[in-house]
Amino acid sequence: MISFTFHTTPLKANTASRKLESKKSDQKMGIVEEAHNVKVLGSGEKTIVLGHGFGTDQSVWKHLVPYLVDEYRVVLYDNMGAGPTNPDYFDFNRYASLEGYAYDLLAILEELQINCCMYLGHSLSAMTGVVASIFRPDLFSKLILVSASPRFINTDDYYGGFELEDIEQLCRAMESNYMAWVSGFAPLVVGGDMDSVAVQEFSRTLFNMRPDIALSVFRTVFTFDLRHFLSRVTVPCHIIQSSMDMAMSVTVSEYLHRNLGGKSIVEIISTKGHLPHLSAPEATIPVLLRHISHDITDDVA
Repeated sequence: MISFTFHTTPLKANTASRKLESKKSDQKMGIVEEAHNVKVLGSGEKTIVLGHGFGTDQSVWKHLVPYLVDEYRVVLYDNMGAGPTNPDYFDFNRYASLEGYAYDLLAILEELQINCCMYLGHSLSAMTGVVASIFRPDLFSKLILVSASPRFINTDDYYGGFELEDIEQLCRAMESNYMAWVSGFAPLVVGGDMDSVAVQEFSRTLFNMRPDIALSVFRTVFTFDLRHFLSRVTVPCHIIQSSMDMAMSVTVSEYLHRNLGGKSIVEIISTKGHLPHLSAPEATIPVLLRHISHDITDDVA
């Protein structure tokens, strides 16, 4: 297991359907919970909220949740557009940026009357947590960011992992034959073959998405640029990534660490793929539990 710790200096710092659409988190009580299939497990004093990434749903946390429910209040939810959600609620304009997802997260916290929580997000939801923490830093005690990237496309001075043409080719393949695209994309991202349980599970949740919605979310995820937001993040961030991830280099996690405005720590784990909590739970879950239970201290921040 490889870990990186660097010193950072803290700096200062549209829904689904018309009935769900709101500015920030002023949605009506009850609507948000139903729309996002919110589940609350456990009864601990501290609350942890789990957010899934593109192509998955809340079931992706099945290996982690049993270790949390005895000690924490655990909140699970589905991002709008995920397979278990109502596709009629997906607003293509709202979810063309991560702000739409961040407002949804804040609405869930408001509806559940959560005044402070730990937030563990994967990929898309990791950066959703980053944005939400800028809007309402008081609601988050820490962010645990798994496979988080502020930008996937390379620039002259930044290596995100993809060229713009790579993303355009993937989008054209999705439009042409979604089933064939999933069959190629899933093993590549998970880091296994089609016979592996993790690849089959990721394929299942990808197939559960409506193809036009999957394309929209994919385009949003792989074309956003949140680098300019990072200095405004003051909530402590625990950054966790696989050592071998085709979607992003370990330099991305180091970039996050250098540019976040508050305390942060990076841990690179000896796993393969963009979804280590699904493909290698035996190695990943202990790391997640350690970061959940331990805060960043001044001597390692």
